[in-house]
Amino acid sequence: MTGALSCVSGRAAARRVQHQPVKTANDRRKMTQKTKTPRIGLVGAGGISHQHLPHLLNLGADVYVYSQEGASALVAQYGGTAVDSLDELFEKVDYVDIATPTHTHADLIRKALEAGKDVISEKPLTRTDAEAAEIVALAQKLGRKLYPGHVVRFFPEYVRLFEAVAKGTLGDLAVLRFSRSGAFPTRTPWFADRELSGGLIMDQMIHDLDTARWIAGEITNVSAVSFRTGTSYEPVEAAHVLLTHASGAISHVAGLWGPKHIRFTTEYSVTGTKGSLQHSSASELNYLADLAAPTTGGELVPDSDPAESPYFLEIREFVQSFLSDDEPRVSMHDGAEAVRIANAALLSLETGQPVELLTTSGK
Repeated sequence: MTGALSCVSGRAAARRVQHQPVKTANDRRKMTQKTKTPRIGLVGAGGISHQHLPHLLNLGADVYVYSQEGASALVAQYGGTAVDSLDELFEKVDYVDIATPTHTHADLIRKALEAGKDVISEKPLTRTDAEAAEIVALAQKLGRKLYPGHVVRFFPEYVRLFEAVAKGTLGDLAVLRFSRSGAFPTRTPWFADRELSGGLIMDQMIHDLDTARWIAGEITNVSAVSFRTGTSYEPVEAAHVLLTHASGAISHVAGLWGPKHIRFTTEYSVTGTKGSLQHSSASELNYLADLAAPTTGGELVPDSDPAESPYFLEIREFVQSFLSDDEPRVSMHDGAEAVRIANAALLSLETGQPVELLTTSGK
């Protein structure tokens, strides 16, 4: 995706979480020069696995897939080898990529780490703060690498925003607004169960909660409201989360799970003392019509150029980090903090009160 951007010069906010520049060398050649062909185990064969398996294979990896159901169909579509058990997967691979429902992440990550594997996990890293703290501590204890799949950090319009702020283009940040809309994921029932998935805030809006922290620094206060309407067959849910950063900047994050026909769209508007920068995925289209019509279901992930997919860039950067001492732009601490921010928003929904976030170490 490419956003509509406008900006003027300025100074960056004081604290930034730096990331490595995207590497453009031939990955297959580079990997085989540095080490043997990577052997990667993909756990899960649901919707998001279609954003993982093709890119793992494009990196030249030998990929083994385990899932309680769907593994054979997935490898028949893209390639790779299906295996019959998690233990068999661990025996065959060097690294593990977890693409399963949120509530299963903690247990699978723990098992992979204890099996001596470095791990990629889809976001959110875990469902609860305690689980996130536990697996981060375990990874550190065992000396393993653990990277959460916060793929928005790899979308070019958000990379441009990060770099503009880091270079001082916008000055001291004052207000950040993020919006993300897509169809309510009725095809997969566990999404709608807040205990299992964390709902709209934990599953969808966590992208922008993480981005707000990445761009404007640590968050000290969180408040949230939400509203759900419609029917069980055609539900609609909206939420708004307000974040106060340690710098004093304010981020407003809006999310929508809408009707089945709704197009997936993202927006941001970030303003500082010396300028602003904006992006709207909808503005890239020649026209926009979200009208009720027969459909097989709405979009759960944004469109991207397959030649430069952010999912490919993300997986490539993680695998290169496994093979080297390079640190990727997102760490396990970032993943744990995103979980903590999202759960603070959920607590604010329950209590109707703002939630103060105490600072944590290890970032």
